[in-house]
Amino acid sequence: MAYPTGFGSNARTNGKRSFNDWWNNVPSDLKQKARKGDESNKPLLNQVNYVLLHLHLAGKHDVKPSHEELNDWLHSGQVDVFRK
Repeated sequence: MAYPTGFGSNARTNGKRSFNDWWNNVPSDLKQKARKGDESNKPLLNQVNYVLLHLHLAGKHDVKPSHEELNDWLHSGQVDVFRK
């Protein structure tokens, strides 16, 4: 089984990339579109979904995070589901 690029590069998270590790591999134009004007806040799940959809449509499946990574980001508070 082939793992996504960067998978296992951070031993502190049991083989999962942190959100910031993954975000650094996302094309800059896509990052700007997803987070424009909201960079000072914690990323939202909607912003991550926007990037995932565009990566999928562009066929860049090796850049997409694994299910375990997404789950970790949400449960560890690296990404917010919504803002209060």
